[in-house]
Amino acid sequence: MAQQKDYYRTLGVPEAATADEIKKAYRRLAKKYHPDRNQGDKAAGERFKEISEAHSVLSDAEKRTQYDRLRKYGAFAGGAPRSPRGGGAGPNVKFEEFGGFGGLGDLFSSIFGGEGKKPDTGRGESVEVVVTIPFRVAALGGKVPVTVPVTESCPTCHGSGAAPGAQFTTCAECKGSGQVSFGYGGFAVKRPCPACRGKGRIPSQRCGTCQGAGDVRVEKRLMIDVPPGTDDGTRLRLKEQGPRGASGAGDLIVAFQVEPDRFFARDGLDVICRVPINVVQATLGTRLKVRTVDGKHVVLKVPPGTQPGKKFRIKGQGIEKNGARGDQLVEVEIGVPGKLTPDQEAKLKAFADAAGLRY
Repeated sequence: MAQQKDYYRTLGVPEAATADEIKKAYRRLAKKYHPDRNQGDKAAGERFKEISEAHSVLSDAEKRTQYDRLRKYGAFAGGAPRSPRGGGAGPNVKFEEFGGFGGLGDLFSSIFGGEGKKPDTGRGESVEVVVTIPFRVAALGGKVPVTVPVTESCPTCHGSGAAPGAQFTTCAECKGSGQVSFGYGGFAVKRPCPACRGKGRIPSQRCGTCQGAGDVRVEKRLMIDVPPGTDDGTRLRLKEQGPRGASGAGDLIVAFQVEPDRFFARDGLDVICRVPINVVQATLGTRLKVRTVDGKHVVLKVPPGTQPGKKFRIKGQGIEKNGARGDQLVEVEIGVPGKLTPDQEAKLKAFADAAGLRY
């Protein structure tokens, strides 16, 4: 029988990993296995689901503490869990067939929330997805499409798991209760019955669409509103846009990842850009047309004698958020000619001699 998932191994981090290390590992893996980048690849989709599940537990301090306590008592030591009576879990137990039923939520509620508590059959669980957005969309706000893999009730059997016209019998494994008990490190843990998937009864013929699971995985496409001033790592909770449960859908948590821009960088509400000028412009002064983050242009006056790395501030052309707006900082980069003609070199030397410059 498959052992419980090791979330540290899923993210490729040690047990002592910091919250920042966990976040970085999640972002790296989520970006690699995101469904938008692996369309049609079911293995990548399942890997993305595992990564998101691991992050949802390890990124929450309370859940991680409970998870670590569960690991301490041997639930992840490998091998099949033993029943409280000393017997094995039985040859028909396959937790990997459940999807959401076999997750840690049931273990936590059983061990830390009381053995008599039944699995939650209300709203669907909340899920988190990573969405990569362009720099300008993050700064100004806008809409971006998001594809979310969710679990929904099977359209053929409407969640019963039975083929049309099938007859039901009481599950012999759980005697109709929908639950079975196992021992984990001295704890008695109730889990949804793997034979009937927690339903308490078994159809004479399983639904061909969902293979008896009662639900199917689908891709839900949404248009997400990105708030102005969104920063890397900002999270947005969308109510009832996640997987659907018996009494309603869970929430969708969108974690934004901002793409670097070739021209702009960000420092709080200020935007920073670098503009090249030549040595003559720096020496004699000039006027530059500089692009702003909202796509407009402003004229910047560069005074004579400007030195390399000089920064000019354009007021009110930064990022606006919560009624405040930053500035745009323009740093000049002075370019030096790579090669001169003999005539140009002679004139430059004459200028240097007249100005008392060494060369």
